[in-house]
Amino acid sequence: VAFLVGSAFAVPPGKTLVFESAMGNVTFSGQIHADKGFKCGDCHTKIFPMKKGKLTMEAMREGKECGTCHNGEKAFSVKDASSCKKCHKK
Repeated sequence: VAFLVGSAFAVPPGKTLVFESAMGNVTFSGQIHADKGFKCGDCHTKIFPMKKGKLTMEAMREGKECGTCHNGEKAFSVKDASSCKKCHKK
């Protein structure tokens, strides 16, 4: 089981946040999400509180954190092994 652990912060369009992971670092891009039509308030504070927190693949697979949208319906699924490299980059 791989865990994505890092601090969750709001990332405005044009900025990125990097989470270190043994599976390969994950770079969250506020711009990519903004380009898809999402606004900061869509996730903050409904899904992600505005404070430091730990992100885990376990929680994502349960439909929490990134898994709220990355569920295979709204966006590619965190449960789909073929999608791992979309986020995890070595």
